[in-house]
Amino acid sequence: MTTVLITGAAGDIGTAVAGVLAERGYRLVLADHPDVAERLDELCSTLEAECVTFDVADEDAVAAVVERLGPFGGLVNNAGYQGVFTSIERYPLADARRVFEVNLLGVMNVLAAAARAMTGGAAVVNVASMAGVSGAPNMPAYSASKAGVIGLTKSAAKDLAPKGIRVNAVSPAFIGPGRMWETQVAQQAAAGSQYYAADPEAVAEQMIGMVPLRRHGSLHEVATVVAFLLSDDASYVTGVNIEVSGGSA
Repeated sequence: MTTVLITGAAGDIGTAVAGVLAERGYRLVLADHPDVAERLDELCSTLEAECVTFDVADEDAVAAVVERLGPFGGLVNNAGYQGVFTSIERYPLADARRVFEVNLLGVMNVLAAAARAMTGGAAVVNVASMAGVSGAPNMPAYSASKAGVIGLTKSAAKDLAPKGIRVNAVSPAFIGPGRMWETQVAQQAAAGSQYYAADPEAVAEQMIGMVPLRRHGSLHEVATVVAFLLSDDASYVTGVNIEVSGGSA
């Protein structure tokens, strides 16, 4: 039975991925920050999974988990922090540092630690974002960090190919319902810009109007793409970023 480590497991996407992988027979190690330990415990109890807490940017903590529970046949690098919503000229540098620490350095740290113990046939999926593909207004740090995840994915895929380890990414666009969707709609409305209205309901309509399929994607639709990339069905796929975007560019 393949063991998969999922970071950011208590979040919307992490929980959806965990549910799909559990249904498909994977053994799961679910990880998140200690601040959400209660929510993580509930998920682990429901799915009968191993539960661990750590900060993804903490090298020692991540290494200890890999040593105790690894090696892993799969890794879903999903932990992330959206940061504040404001334009570049007002963006607080301290918050940007935290965004990069979690979204990019954290992904790199977990990937490096897991890869050191992985063997041939293992697979990694990094959760990036369409914000990293095309840039999102009022989200300069987040957009830059997710662009970094895509670049890291392509580089790591080349580095780990000799070991037979595949590394890919997924870039969701507008995904809902859930905390992530509600937060983004509310924060974009509050940020004030030429791109979105000041009313959250109007912002939601504007976002949907930007998607060629005219709807937001579901958490399940992201999770099944992640599951595909982890599976043997994607055995010749590496270094790829799949845009789960409903046609958004």
